[in-house]
Amino acid sequence: GNDAIAIHADAYTRKTSDLDIPGYALSRRKSEQDNTPRENRGKLVNSSAEGDGGALGAALTFDNGYIGTSFSTMNNNYGVVAEENVRIDMKSDRWDVASEFTDLGGMFNRVKVRAAHTDYEHRELENGSVGTTFKNRGLESSIELGHRPLGALSGVVGYQFNNTNFEALGEEAFVPSVNTQNQAAYIYEELAIDKHKITFGGRLGHTTVDSKDHVNFGTGQSNSFNPNSVVLGGLYNIDSNWSVTGNLSHNERAPSYFELYANGAHIATGQFEVGNTDFKKERSKGVDTQLRWKDAKNSFSIGTYYTRFSNFIGLFGTGNEIDVNGELLPEAKFMTVPAVFKGIEGEAKFNIANNLNLNLLGDYVHAKDLRNDKYLPRIAPLRLGAGLHYQRNSLGARLDVLKAFAQTHTAENELKTDGYTNVSALVSYKLPTKLNLELFAKANNLLNQEIRDHASFLKDISMQGQRSILFGLRGDF
Repeated sequence: GNDAIAIHADAYTRKTSDLDIPGYALSRRKSEQDNTPRENRGKLVNSSAEGDGGALGAALTFDNGYIGTSFSTMNNNYGVVAEENVRIDMKSDRWDVASEFTDLGGMFNRVKVRAAHTDYEHRELENGSVGTTFKNRGLESSIELGHRPLGALSGVVGYQFNNTNFEALGEEAFVPSVNTQNQAAYIYEELAIDKHKITFGGRLGHTTVDSKDHVNFGTGQSNSFNPNSVVLGGLYNIDSNWSVTGNLSHNERAPSYFELYANGAHIATGQFEVGNTDFKKERSKGVDTQLRWKDAKNSFSIGTYYTRFSNFIGLFGTGNEIDVNGELLPEAKFMTVPAVFKGIEGEAKFNIANNLNLNLLGDYVHAKDLRNDKYLPRIAPLRLGAGLHYQRNSLGARLDVLKAFAQTHTAENELKTDGYTNVSALVSYKLPTKLNLELFAKANNLLNQEIRDHASFLKDISMQGQRSILFGLRGDF
Protein backbone atom coordinates (compact mmCIF):
# COMPACT_ATOMS: atom_id res chain seq x y z
CA GLY A 1 0.00 0.00 0.00
CA ASN A 2 0.81 3.72 0.03
CA ASP A 3 -0.73 6.82 1.55
CA ALA A 4 -3.85 6.49 -0.60
CA ILE A 5 -4.71 2.79 -0.81
CA ALA A 6 -3.86 -0.39 1.08
CA ILE A 7 -4.46 -3.97 -0.06
CA HIS A 8 -4.33 -7.15 2.03
CA ALA A 9 -4.42 -10.78 0.93
CA ASP A 10 -3.84 -14.06 2.75
CA ALA A 11 -4.41 -17.76 2.16
CA TYR A 12 -3.77 -20.93 4.10
CA THR A 13 -4.23 -24.68 4.03
CA ARG A 14 -3.67 -27.22 6.81
CA LYS A 15 -4.20 -30.90 7.45
CA THR A 16 -3.83 -32.88 10.68
CA SER A 17 -4.18 -36.54 11.54
CA ASP A 18 -5.85 -37.91 14.68
CA LEU A 19 -4.28 -36.33 17.76
CA ASP A 20 -1.67 -38.31 19.73
CA ILE A 21 -2.50 -38.23 23.46
CA PRO A 22 -0.62 -39.37 26.60
CA GLY A 23 -3.01 -42.11 27.70
CA TYR A 24 -6.65 -43.03 27.15
CA ALA A 25 -9.20 -40.56 25.77
CA LEU A 26 -11.79 -41.82 28.27
CA SER A 27 -11.02 -40.57 31.77
CA ARG A 28 -10.57 -42.96 34.67
CA ARG A 29 -13.56 -41.46 36.52
CA LYS A 30 -15.83 -41.74 33.47
CA SER A 31 -14.75 -45.35 32.92
CA GLU A 32 -15.54 -46.26 36.52
CA GLN A 33 -18.86 -44.40 36.53
CA ASP A 34 -20.16 -46.03 33.33
CA ASN A 35 -18.37 -49.35 33.86
CA THR A 36 -16.87 -48.87 30.39
CA PRO A 37 -13.43 -50.18 29.39
CA ARG A 38 -10.77 -47.66 28.41
CA GLU A 39 -9.78 -48.12 24.76
CA ASN A 40 -7.70 -46.41 22.05
CA ARG A 41 -4.69 -45.64 24.19
CA GLY A 42 -2.45 -42.92 22.72
CA LYS A 43 -4.86 -41.75 20.02
CA LEU A 44 -7.89 -39.42 20.03
CA VAL A 45 -10.06 -41.21 17.51
CA ASN A 46 -11.85 -39.08 14.88
CA SER A 47 -10.00 -35.86 15.76
CA SER A 48 -8.38 -35.41 12.33
CA ALA A 49 -9.11 -32.22 10.43
CA GLU A 50 -8.32 -30.40 7.23
CA GLY A 51 -9.16 -26.91 6.09
CA ASP A 52 -8.31 -23.99 3.85
CA GLY A 53 -9.30 -20.39 3.46
CA GLY A 54 -8.25 -16.89 2.63
CA ALA A 55 -9.13 -13.23 2.61
CA LEU A 56 -8.85 -10.24 0.32
CA GLY A 57 -9.35 -6.64 1.40
CA ALA A 58 -8.70 -3.07 0.33
CA ALA A 59 -9.03 0.34 1.93
CA LEU A 60 -8.84 3.96 0.77
CA THR A 61 -7.07 6.21 3.26
CA PHE A 62 -7.55 9.92 3.71
CA ASP A 63 -6.02 12.60 5.91
CA ASN A 64 -8.76 12.15 8.49
CA GLY A 65 -10.00 8.59 7.99
CA TYR A 66 -10.48 5.53 5.82
CA ILE A 67 -13.08 3.36 4.12
CA GLY A 68 -12.48 -0.28 3.27
CA THR A 69 -14.02 -3.62 2.47
CA SER A 70 -12.94 -7.26 2.66
CA PHE A 71 -14.06 -10.77 1.81
CA SER A 72 -12.96 -13.89 3.69
CA THR A 73 -13.79 -17.55 3.28
CA MET A 74 -12.94 -20.78 5.10
CA ASN A 75 -13.64 -24.49 4.68
CA ASN A 76 -13.15 -27.07 7.42
CA ASN A 77 -13.77 -30.80 7.61
CA TYR A 78 -13.18 -32.31 11.03
CA GLY A 79 -14.16 -35.27 13.15
CA VAL A 80 -16.50 -35.20 16.16
CA VAL A 81 -14.75 -36.98 19.01
CA ALA A 82 -18.09 -37.65 20.74
CA GLU A 83 -19.18 -39.81 17.77
CA GLU A 84 -16.56 -41.89 15.94
CA ASN A 85 -18.58 -42.08 12.71
CA VAL A 86 -19.56 -38.39 12.48
CA ARG A 87 -17.67 -35.60 10.73
CA ILE A 88 -18.50 -31.93 10.20
CA ASP A 89 -18.17 -30.34 6.76
CA MET A 90 -18.21 -26.57 7.28
CA LYS A 91 -18.03 -23.51 5.02
CA SER A 92 -18.22 -19.84 5.94
CA ASP A 93 -18.11 -16.69 3.77
CA ARG A 94 -18.00 -13.18 5.21
CA TRP A 95 -18.13 -9.66 3.76
CA ASP A 96 -17.02 -6.69 5.85
CA VAL A 97 -17.22 -2.93 5.35
CA ALA A 98 -15.60 -0.47 7.77
CA SER A 99 -15.05 3.28 7.83
CA GLU A 100 -13.95 5.91 10.33
CA PHE A 101 -13.49 9.67 10.02
CA THR A 102 -12.20 12.15 12.61
CA ASP A 103 -11.84 15.93 12.92
CA LEU A 104 -15.29 16.51 11.45
CA GLY A 105 -16.08 19.66 13.39
CA GLY A 106 -19.42 20.35 15.01
CA MET A 107 -20.88 18.58 18.02
CA PHE A 108 -19.87 15.11 16.81
CA ASN A 109 -16.29 15.14 15.53
CA ARG A 110 -15.77 11.42 14.93
CA VAL A 111 -17.84 8.71 13.22
CA LYS A 112 -17.17 4.99 12.91
CA VAL A 113 -19.32 2.64 10.80
CA ARG A 114 -19.05 -1.14 10.49
CA ALA A 115 -21.17 -3.76 8.71
CA ALA A 116 -20.71 -7.46 8.02
CA HIS A 117 -22.63 -10.21 6.28
CA THR A 118 -21.92 -13.83 7.18
CA ASP A 119 -23.05 -16.95 5.32
CA TYR A 120 -22.27 -20.05 7.38
CA GLU A 121 -23.21 -23.67 6.75
CA HIS A 122 -22.14 -27.00 8.17
CA ARG A 123 -23.31 -30.52 7.47
CA GLU A 124 -23.10 -33.45 9.86
CA LEU A 125 -21.85 -36.44 7.91
CA GLU A 126 -22.68 -39.84 9.39
CA ASN A 127 -20.65 -42.57 7.69
CA GLY A 128 -20.29 -40.20 4.75
CA SER A 129 -24.02 -39.43 4.39
CA VAL A 130 -25.56 -36.06 5.27
CA GLY A 131 -27.58 -36.31 8.49
CA THR A 132 -28.37 -32.71 9.47
CA THR A 133 -27.51 -29.39 7.83
CA PHE A 134 -27.18 -26.17 9.82
CA LYS A 135 -27.21 -22.76 8.14
CA ASN A 136 -26.65 -19.38 9.74
CA ARG A 137 -26.93 -16.23 7.63
CA GLY A 138 -26.81 -12.84 9.21
CA LEU A 139 -26.14 -9.14 8.97
CA GLU A 140 -24.57 -7.09 11.74
CA SER A 141 -23.85 -3.38 11.74
CA SER A 142 -22.99 -0.52 14.03
CA ILE A 143 -22.47 3.22 13.97
CA GLU A 144 -20.64 5.16 16.65
CA LEU A 145 -20.40 8.92 17.08
CA GLY A 146 -17.75 10.56 19.23
CA HIS A 147 -18.64 14.01 20.52
CA ARG A 148 -16.19 16.85 20.99
CA PRO A 149 -15.04 17.40 24.60
CA LEU A 150 -17.57 19.19 26.80
CA GLY A 151 -15.18 20.65 29.32
CA ALA A 152 -13.53 17.58 30.87
CA LEU A 153 -16.24 15.23 29.53
CA SER A 154 -15.58 13.04 26.46
CA GLY A 155 -17.41 10.03 25.09
CA VAL A 156 -19.38 8.28 22.38
CA VAL A 157 -22.93 7.27 21.53
CA GLY A 158 -23.73 4.37 19.26
CA TYR A 159 -26.26 1.98 17.75
CA GLN A 160 -25.86 -1.72 16.97
CA PHE A 161 -28.08 -4.05 14.96
CA ASN A 162 -27.94 -7.67 13.84
CA ASN A 163 -30.37 -9.99 12.12
CA THR A 164 -29.57 -13.71 11.98
CA ASN A 165 -31.48 -16.54 10.34
CA PHE A 166 -30.60 -19.98 11.66
CA GLU A 167 -31.87 -23.09 9.86
CA ALA A 168 -31.70 -26.69 11.00
CA LEU A 169 -32.52 -29.12 8.19
CA GLY A 170 -32.90 -32.83 8.82
CA GLU A 171 -34.67 -35.24 11.12
CA GLU A 172 -31.92 -35.09 13.76
CA ALA A 173 -31.93 -31.31 14.28
CA PHE A 174 -31.84 -30.46 18.00
CA VAL A 175 -33.22 -26.93 17.53
CA PRO A 176 -35.82 -25.52 15.09
CA SER A 177 -35.10 -22.78 12.56
CA VAL A 178 -34.93 -19.39 14.28
CA ASN A 179 -34.77 -15.70 13.39
CA THR A 180 -32.92 -13.56 15.96
CA GLN A 181 -32.85 -9.76 15.87
CA ASN A 182 -30.85 -7.59 18.27
CA GLN A 183 -30.70 -3.82 18.38
CA ALA A 184 -29.25 -1.57 21.02
CA ALA A 185 -28.36 2.05 21.66
CA TYR A 186 -25.46 2.76 23.98
CA ILE A 187 -23.45 5.60 25.52
CA TYR A 188 -20.03 5.73 27.15
CA GLU A 189 -18.65 8.83 28.87
CA GLU A 190 -15.42 9.71 30.69
CA LEU A 191 -15.03 12.67 33.06
CA ALA A 192 -11.46 13.67 33.84
CA ILE A 193 -10.86 15.20 37.29
CA ASP A 194 -7.22 16.24 37.54
CA LYS A 195 -5.30 12.98 37.13
CA HIS A 196 -8.35 10.86 38.04
CA LYS A 197 -11.34 9.74 35.97
CA ILE A 198 -15.01 8.80 36.35
CA THR A 199 -16.63 6.58 33.70
CA PHE A 200 -20.24 5.81 32.85
CA GLY A 201 -21.80 3.44 30.35
CA GLY A 202 -25.38 2.52 29.49
CA ARG A 203 -27.06 0.26 26.97
CA LEU A 204 -30.73 -0.08 25.98
CA GLY A 205 -31.55 -3.16 23.92
CA HIS A 206 -34.37 -5.05 22.26
CA THR A 207 -34.15 -8.70 21.18
CA THR A 208 -36.61 -10.97 19.39
CA VAL A 209 -36.04 -14.73 19.08
CA ASP A 210 -38.71 -16.29 16.85
CA SER A 211 -38.74 -19.98 15.95
CA LYS A 212 -40.32 -21.40 12.79
CA ASP A 213 -42.78 -24.25 12.39
CA HIS A 214 -40.89 -27.55 12.43
CA VAL A 215 -42.00 -31.15 12.05
CA ASN A 216 -40.10 -32.15 15.22
CA PHE A 217 -40.78 -29.02 17.31
CA GLY A 218 -44.33 -28.10 16.38
CA THR A 219 -45.72 -24.60 15.85
CA GLY A 220 -43.25 -21.75 15.88
CA GLN A 221 -43.02 -19.46 18.91
CA SER A 222 -42.10 -15.82 19.47
CA ASN A 223 -40.08 -14.39 22.35
CA SER A 224 -38.95 -10.82 22.92
CA PHE A 225 -36.74 -9.21 25.56
CA ASN A 226 -35.52 -5.75 26.52
CA PRO A 227 -32.06 -6.24 28.05
CA ASN A 228 -30.66 -3.04 29.56
CA SER A 229 -27.30 -2.57 31.27
CA VAL A 230 -25.52 0.23 33.10
CA VAL A 231 -22.07 0.62 34.68
CA LEU A 232 -20.44 3.33 36.81
CA GLY A 233 -16.70 3.25 37.36
CA GLY A 234 -13.67 5.24 38.26
CA LEU A 235 -9.88 5.45 38.14
CA TYR A 236 -7.94 6.97 41.04
CA ASN A 237 -4.22 7.63 40.64
CA ILE A 238 -2.60 7.37 44.06
CA ASP A 239 0.78 8.58 42.77
CA SER A 240 2.92 8.19 39.65
CA ASN A 241 3.21 4.42 40.21
CA TRP A 242 0.04 3.27 41.94
CA SER A 243 -3.60 3.46 40.84
CA VAL A 244 -6.90 1.79 41.72
CA THR A 245 -10.00 1.24 39.58
CA GLY A 246 -13.51 0.08 40.36
CA ASN A 247 -16.87 -0.55 38.68
CA LEU A 248 -20.47 -1.04 39.77
CA SER A 249 -22.67 -2.69 37.15
CA HIS A 250 -26.15 -3.96 36.41
CA ASN A 251 -26.24 -6.35 33.44
CA GLU A 252 -29.03 -8.02 31.52
CA ARG A 253 -28.84 -10.61 28.72
CA ALA A 254 -31.49 -12.12 26.48
CA PRO A 255 -31.43 -15.93 26.29
CA SER A 256 -30.09 -17.41 23.06
CA TYR A 257 -32.13 -19.49 20.63
CA PHE A 258 -30.70 -22.81 21.81
CA GLU A 259 -31.30 -21.90 25.48
CA LEU A 260 -34.95 -21.34 24.54
CA TYR A 261 -35.71 -23.98 21.92
CA ALA A 262 -33.19 -26.86 22.12
CA ASN A 263 -34.79 -30.30 22.38
CA GLY A 264 -32.68 -33.08 20.95
CA ALA A 265 -29.32 -34.77 20.60
CA HIS A 266 -26.43 -32.31 20.28
CA ILE A 267 -23.78 -34.43 18.62
CA ALA A 268 -20.90 -31.99 19.22
CA THR A 269 -21.31 -32.16 23.01
CA GLY A 270 -22.56 -35.75 23.22
CA GLN A 271 -25.68 -34.75 25.16
CA PHE A 272 -29.45 -34.56 24.79
CA GLU A 273 -30.09 -30.85 25.41
CA VAL A 274 -33.43 -29.34 26.48
CA GLY A 275 -34.24 -25.62 26.44
CA ASN A 276 -37.06 -23.65 28.06
CA THR A 277 -39.26 -21.20 26.17
CA ASP A 278 -40.42 -19.59 29.44
CA PHE A 279 -37.03 -18.04 30.19
CA LYS A 280 -36.88 -14.37 31.13
CA LYS A 281 -33.80 -12.24 30.53
CA GLU A 282 -30.75 -13.03 32.64
CA ARG A 283 -30.01 -10.35 35.30
CA SER A 284 -26.97 -9.69 37.45
CA LYS A 285 -25.36 -7.02 39.60
CA GLY A 286 -21.64 -6.83 40.13
CA VAL A 287 -18.70 -4.97 41.59
CA ASP A 288 -15.04 -5.26 40.61
CA THR A 289 -11.86 -3.51 41.76
CA GLN A 290 -8.27 -3.55 40.59
CA LEU A 291 -4.99 -2.33 42.09
CA ARG A 292 -2.25 -1.44 39.58
CA TRP A 293 1.45 -0.59 39.88
CA LYS A 294 3.90 0.37 37.13
CA ASP A 295 7.52 1.46 37.27
CA ALA A 296 9.57 1.60 34.06
CA LYS A 297 9.72 -2.00 32.72
CA ASN A 298 7.98 -3.48 35.77
CA SER A 299 4.23 -3.74 36.31
CA PHE A 300 1.76 -5.48 38.56
CA SER A 301 -2.04 -5.69 38.87
CA ILE A 302 -4.49 -7.65 41.00
CA GLY A 303 -8.26 -7.54 40.78
CA THR A 304 -11.28 -9.03 42.48
CA TYR A 305 -14.92 -9.26 41.46
CA TYR A 306 -18.31 -10.28 42.86
CA THR A 307 -21.35 -10.86 40.62
CA ARG A 308 -24.77 -11.93 41.88
CA PHE A 309 -27.31 -13.32 39.40
CA SER A 310 -31.01 -13.31 40.17
CA ASN A 311 -31.47 -15.88 37.36
CA PHE A 312 -28.26 -17.26 35.88
CA ILE A 313 -28.97 -19.33 32.73
CA GLY A 314 -26.87 -22.49 32.72
CA LEU A 315 -26.82 -25.98 31.24
CA PHE A 316 -27.14 -28.60 34.00
CA GLY A 317 -26.83 -32.38 33.76
CA THR A 318 -29.94 -34.14 35.11
CA GLY A 319 -28.47 -37.59 35.63
CA ASN A 320 -31.05 -39.06 33.23
CA GLU A 321 -30.25 -40.82 29.96
CA ILE A 322 -32.26 -40.49 26.74
CA ASP A 323 -32.47 -43.23 24.12
CA VAL A 324 -31.60 -41.76 20.71
CA ASN A 325 -31.76 -44.38 17.96
CA GLY A 326 -30.58 -47.06 20.34
CA GLU A 327 -27.80 -44.94 21.91
CA LEU A 328 -28.14 -43.59 25.45
CA LEU A 329 -27.15 -39.93 25.78
CA PRO A 330 -26.91 -38.00 29.07
CA GLU A 331 -29.66 -35.40 29.41
CA ALA A 332 -28.77 -31.75 30.08
CA LYS A 333 -31.34 -29.02 30.70
CA PHE A 334 -31.01 -25.26 30.46
CA MET A 335 -32.24 -23.82 33.75
CA THR A 336 -32.29 -20.47 35.54
CA VAL A 337 -30.89 -20.36 39.07
CA PRO A 338 -29.87 -17.64 41.52
CA ALA A 339 -26.07 -17.68 41.54
CA VAL A 340 -22.96 -15.90 42.76
CA PHE A 341 -19.63 -15.65 40.95
CA LYS A 342 -16.63 -14.27 42.82
CA GLY A 343 -12.99 -14.43 42.01
CA ILE A 344 -9.53 -12.94 41.90
CA GLU A 345 -7.03 -12.55 39.08
CA GLY A 346 -3.58 -11.03 38.84
CA GLU A 347 -0.57 -10.62 36.59
CA ALA A 348 2.91 -9.14 36.89
CA LYS A 349 5.94 -8.45 34.73
CA PHE A 350 9.41 -7.85 36.21
CA ASN A 351 12.62 -7.05 34.37
CA ILE A 352 15.06 -9.19 36.42
CA ALA A 353 18.12 -8.79 34.17
CA ASN A 354 19.16 -7.31 30.85
CA ASN A 355 16.85 -8.66 28.16
CA LEU A 356 15.18 -11.05 30.64
CA ASN A 357 11.65 -10.68 32.02
CA LEU A 358 9.77 -12.72 34.61
CA ASN A 359 6.02 -12.97 34.00
CA LEU A 360 3.54 -14.16 36.64
CA LEU A 361 -0.21 -14.79 36.42
CA GLY A 362 -3.01 -16.36 38.38
CA ASP A 363 -6.81 -16.57 38.45
CA TYR A 364 -9.50 -18.22 40.53
CA VAL A 365 -13.31 -18.24 40.34
CA HIS A 366 -15.82 -19.54 42.87
CA ALA A 367 -19.37 -20.00 41.52
CA LYS A 368 -22.36 -21.38 43.41
CA ASP A 369 -26.05 -22.12 42.88
CA LEU A 370 -27.81 -20.25 45.71
CA ARG A 371 -30.82 -22.57 45.68
CA ASN A 372 -28.89 -25.38 47.28
CA ASP A 373 -25.41 -23.92 47.98
CA LYS A 374 -23.92 -26.30 45.40
CA TYR A 375 -21.31 -25.50 42.79
CA LEU A 376 -22.12 -24.58 39.19
CA PRO A 377 -20.93 -26.84 36.36
CA ARG A 378 -17.85 -26.36 34.17
CA ILE A 379 -16.10 -23.74 36.31
CA ALA A 380 -12.36 -23.46 35.70
CA PRO A 381 -10.06 -24.33 38.64
CA LEU A 382 -7.35 -22.24 40.29
CA ARG A 383 -4.49 -21.54 37.87
CA LEU A 384 -1.00 -20.18 38.58
CA GLY A 385 1.64 -19.47 35.98
CA ALA A 386 5.19 -18.20 35.61
CA GLY A 387 7.42 -17.60 32.63
CA LEU A 388 10.89 -16.39 31.68
CA HIS A 389 11.09 -14.39 28.45
CA TYR A 390 14.46 -13.52 26.86
CA GLN A 391 15.05 -11.30 23.83
CA ARG A 392 18.40 -10.07 22.55
CA ASN A 393 18.85 -8.84 19.02
CA SER A 394 17.74 -11.67 16.68
CA LEU A 395 17.46 -14.36 19.36
CA GLY A 396 14.32 -14.90 21.43
CA ALA A 397 13.45 -17.59 23.95
CA ARG A 398 10.73 -18.24 26.51
CA LEU A 399 9.86 -20.91 29.04
CA ASP A 400 6.38 -20.96 30.57
CA VAL A 401 4.86 -23.08 33.31
CA LEU A 402 1.10 -23.18 33.94
CA LYS A 403 -0.22 -25.08 36.95
CA ALA A 404 -3.95 -25.87 36.91
CA PHE A 405 -5.14 -27.37 40.18
CA ALA A 406 -7.67 -30.19 40.44
CA GLN A 407 -11.30 -29.10 40.26
CA THR A 408 -13.12 -30.80 43.12
CA HIS A 409 -15.86 -28.16 43.44
CA THR A 410 -18.30 -29.79 41.03
CA ALA A 411 -22.01 -29.63 40.31
CA GLU A 412 -24.42 -32.53 40.63
CA ASN A 413 -23.86 -35.19 37.95
CA GLU A 414 -20.46 -33.69 37.12
CA LEU A 415 -17.16 -35.53 37.53
CA LYS A 416 -14.10 -34.04 39.18
CA THR A 417 -11.06 -33.20 37.06
CA ASP A 418 -7.41 -33.80 37.93
CA GLY A 419 -4.93 -30.95 37.86
CA TYR A 420 -1.95 -30.69 35.54
CA THR A 421 1.26 -28.77 34.91
CA ASN A 422 1.84 -27.60 31.35
CA VAL A 423 5.45 -26.65 30.55
CA SER A 424 5.94 -24.99 27.16
CA ALA A 425 8.91 -23.36 25.44
CA LEU A 426 9.69 -21.29 22.37
CA VAL A 427 12.97 -20.41 20.64
CA SER A 428 13.14 -18.05 17.65
CA TYR A 429 15.92 -16.60 15.51
CA LYS A 430 15.68 -13.94 12.81
CA LEU A 431 17.91 -14.84 9.88
CA PRO A 432 20.47 -12.24 8.71
CA THR A 433 18.87 -11.79 5.29
CA LYS A 434 17.27 -8.93 3.42
CA LEU A 435 13.94 -10.73 3.75
CA ASN A 436 12.32 -10.75 7.20
CA LEU A 437 12.64 -14.49 7.91
CA GLU A 438 12.42 -16.13 11.31
CA LEU A 439 13.14 -19.72 12.31
CA PHE A 440 11.28 -21.00 15.35
CA ALA A 441 10.74 -24.12 17.43
CA LYS A 442 7.80 -24.41 19.82
CA ALA A 443 7.33 -27.18 22.38
CA ASN A 444 4.18 -27.91 24.36
CA ASN A 445 3.30 -30.21 27.27
CA LEU A 446 6.95 -31.05 27.86
CA LEU A 447 6.05 -33.13 30.94
CA ASN A 448 3.63 -35.19 28.80
CA GLN A 449 0.79 -34.61 31.26
CA GLU A 450 -2.84 -35.70 30.87
CA ILE A 451 -4.43 -32.27 30.36
CA ARG A 452 -8.22 -32.08 30.61
CA ASP A 453 -10.08 -28.77 30.54
CA HIS A 454 -12.76 -28.83 33.24
CA ALA A 455 -14.78 -26.18 31.38
CA SER A 456 -15.17 -28.46 28.34
CA PHE A 457 -18.27 -30.58 27.74
CA LEU A 458 -15.95 -33.28 26.35
CA LYS A 459 -13.32 -33.30 29.11
CA ASP A 460 -14.00 -36.93 30.10
CA ILE A 461 -13.76 -38.30 26.55
CA SER A 462 -11.10 -35.98 25.16
CA MET A 463 -7.85 -34.39 26.30
CA GLN A 464 -5.14 -32.14 24.91
CA GLY A 465 -2.26 -33.59 22.93
CA GLN A 466 0.85 -35.31 24.16
CA ARG A 467 4.35 -33.80 24.28
CA SER A 468 4.96 -32.09 20.95
CA ILE A 469 7.38 -29.85 19.13
CA LEU A 470 6.70 -27.65 16.12
CA PHE A 471 9.40 -26.36 13.78
CA GLY A 472 8.63 -23.52 11.42
CA LEU A 473 9.88 -20.78 9.15
CA ARG A 474 7.93 -17.55 9.11
CA GLY A 475 8.43 -14.68 6.71
CA ASP A 476 6.75 -11.36 6.06
CA PHE A 477 7.37 -8.68 3.49
